[in-house]
Amino acid sequence: MLWGQAVPRRVIIHFMADRETGKEAPRTGRERLRKLTQAALTADETVDQVQEILADMGQTMASMDTTLGSFDYSLGRVTQAMDRVDGMADQLESLMARLEGVVSRVEKLVGIAETALAPVNAVESVGRNVAGMLGLRRD
Repeated sequence: MLWGQAVPRRVIIHFMADRETGKEAPRTGRERLRKLTQAALTADETVDQVQEILADMGQTMASMDTTLGSFDYSLGRVTQAMDRVDGMADQLESLMARLEGVVSRVEKLVGIAETALAPVNAVESVGRNVAGMLGLRRD
């Protein structure tokens, strides 16, 4: 047969139904029917296997959907916790600013007290020296 020539319909069906890997085509109608029946049974088994796989995949997808729902809920909770931590950070920042102000005022008061007590310290030092010269010192 040449390319482009009309091929009788019977020949096309014959080649499609009897395709094998290197074997001769069955010679009788009974052998052809047996081959087609075997192919149909194999296809039916394959369809059953695919249906089982799809059913299992459906269950797996349902489980994954539940798991993702739980994950989404947990992620929402983590986001809420992070928002609260962020709010606490702002509160801590303002608390630290107030504490820094308190520490600054205390440092000023300590400086004033040291300055005010400097003459008392000088008098105490002189008194100790005098007591030491007079022999009244207790060590």
